[in-house]
Amino acid sequence: MSSEETCANPLLLGWVQEWVDEAQHRNSKGLTTYKNAYKNLKACPIKFTHPSQLQQLAGFGPTLCARLTAQMQNHCRENGLPMPRRTRLPRDSGLADLNNQDDDGETRPARRRRNNTYVPKLRSGGYAIIVALSSLDEDSRGMTKDQLIEEAQPHCDSSFTAPTDPTKFYTAWSSVRTLIDKDLVHEKGRPKRRYTLTDEGWEVARRFQQAGNPGQSRQVSPPRMDPRPQEPEASTSRRVYRSPSPEVESKHKEELGYANVVANGDSSTESSALPNFRPIRLAPGSFSVQLVLDVREVRAKKDRDYMQDELTKKGIKPIMRSLELGDALWVAKCHDANFLPRLGSEGDEVVLDWVVERKRLDDLISSIRDGRFHEQKFRLRRSGVKNVIYLVEEISMDKTNYQNNEEAVHSAIASTQVVNGYFLKKTQSMDDTIRYLTRMTMMLKKQYESKSLLVIPTEVITAKNYLPLLEHLQQKEPSTGHYISYPAFASMASKSDMMTLGDLYLKMLMCTKQVTGEKALEIQKRWKTPYDFVKAFEACGPGEDGKKRKREMVSSQMENLVGRKKITKALGHKIAEVWADI
Repeated sequence: MSSEETCANPLLLGWVQEWVDEAQHRNSKGLTTYKNAYKNLKACPIKFTHPSQLQQLAGFGPTLCARLTAQMQNHCRENGLPMPRRTRLPRDSGLADLNNQDDDGETRPARRRRNNTYVPKLRSGGYAIIVALSSLDEDSRGMTKDQLIEEAQPHCDSSFTAPTDPTKFYTAWSSVRTLIDKDLVHEKGRPKRRYTLTDEGWEVARRFQQAGNPGQSRQVSPPRMDPRPQEPEASTSRRVYRSPSPEVESKHKEELGYANVVANGDSSTESSALPNFRPIRLAPGSFSVQLVLDVREVRAKKDRDYMQDELTKKGIKPIMRSLELGDALWVAKCHDANFLPRLGSEGDEVVLDWVVERKRLDDLISSIRDGRFHEQKFRLRRSGVKNVIYLVEEISMDKTNYQNNEEAVHSAIASTQVVNGYFLKKTQSMDDTIRYLTRMTMMLKKQYESKSLLVIPTEVITAKNYLPLLEHLQQKEPSTGHYISYPAFASMASKSDMMTLGDLYLKMLMCTKQVTGEKALEIQKRWKTPYDFVKAFEACGPGEDGKKRKREMVSSQMENLVGRKKITKALGHKIAEVWADI
């Protein structure tokens, strides 16, 4: 070839040309690589004695050079020639200038390597550490680890002592190693290590100061998006590992008597049969809105107080107790503990129309499997609470396990929003959940503490008339809310107090896998009681024909329904196996 004759390395160029032709024939993805190598080798005026020297030429890497070396070895063996020795081209060969040339032959200027200073993300662990250390004088001895964590925690969204994900070990403190490696923080002293900012670290701190609040000389951290001023001691206090607060022990004793606070009563939906009463009025300023947190909401077995501690640091001191329903709710706590008892109610707390059901992603999957998911939503619907927040923490979990249950999770979330009408909130970690509960508490304080609350006296409430009474009051006064005391709420929210035969029948039906609340309601419409359902199966008769009719009894009447209410033949067989003797 004429190109090979004018090239300084015709033998090597011929082998590369063969690769180009072969790649074109096969329509290979490596065609561009081979063409680039061919073009650079053809234009190179330097003669190479060994294929390994081509690595210094643009377009050639270890793989191409290894292939050319193997070709060279075969060529020398077939022609009885000695294999050239591996040598490196001298630095003055001009190859570096050749690689820096454009296609038009002009030499490109060498690129300057930018030396960017590492700047941590806002409210990350590294950011908080730099802000905390910048509160010292530049000639200070520095801070110990405990002192630094105490100062840095208010400036960080993640915990310095507990991992965000319980399955991992990374905390915000892990960022200190990155800062040391980036020469922003200096570590000194053994065994009591102390930390100070380097000159580069002080420069980054000044950047934070200019970006966040240039009017102050020492306050480096930008203002937090928190409408409530922080308490000086609570915001920087060190975590204290303690037993549950006194409220937990005292409230636990009170809860033993909650079960009989509200009588069962007779069911009645007629407005004429509903009681007439004069509501108890709580005036603005006579109560404060407080968050009530379930004592079972723990981060880990060895870190049971994490949620309570973090909320307290943010200025929200939760009331800890074992909740009959939900994982968090809000109450209006009377300043006068005897106000409600004097007017025919109990306790000193009134339950507001907000409740949170919190689920970690792995717990959501397990609750879908064992049926707790539908049972909990059923109890939430029977509670009479208007605003239900279904909070899902999307923690990291085993990829295979999640993929196997991904469709069920999406279906459950869609059902919660569309069918039940609950508000769905997704968070990424428990810290994110804590921030959300803090914002919600602040919002509800503004919403409720400036207006009067109407409380239904407990003496007129029964487990049977409560929901019809709420519905009647809402129709009569749509813009006015009516509330009940916490003891009355806990009494009715207990698992058995409000259970009618119809409710028990629905729960019995939902014990069969794949029978959702919608399907159970459709079955109940056709067979009103468990007795009617069993008798319908018995009416199908004995023998093989009877078994066949039993298997098809439910599906034959409900297979024409649309969407989630439809029951397939396979599910009908399962129901027959449970309720009929087949």
